[in-house]
Amino acid sequence: MKIETKLFLYLAPFFVVVGVIYGFMSDFEEPVGYLGLPLVGALMAMVGAYLALTARRIDARPEDDEDGEIEQGAGDQGVYAPWSWWPLAIGAAAAVGFLGLAVGWWVLYIGFALGVIALVGWVFEFSRGQHAH
Repeated sequence: MKIETKLFLYLAPFFVVVGVIYGFMSDFEEPVGYLGLPLVGALMAMVGAYLALTARRIDARPEDDEDGEIEQGAGDQGVYAPWSWWPLAIGAAAAVGFLGLAVGWWVLYIGFALGVIALVGWVFEFSRGQHAH
């Protein structure tokens, strides 16, 4: 995770400096730029710090080895359910939520409720609890 950590930690000061320069060049009249850019830098620093702490706990990945070969990264990369319908339900709930921004706020609440139901269904798709076989 060395590459990702460096990417986020090295770009964080850039956004802070650019935000300050932008503030001076716009005479601090436009608040989104001179506040938003340093906040992006702060968020990138948070992600970089998380990746640095995670890199200390886990073993080095094949991507971190400069002499690594492509086949070192072969194998399972995680659990993926190719026949799951829950991502479609989450997408539909997001569509209903964005429709609520155009039509009315009450539709947004329906989209949020549908999204929570779909997310819980997706997270617990393989969980059978005490009835597992």
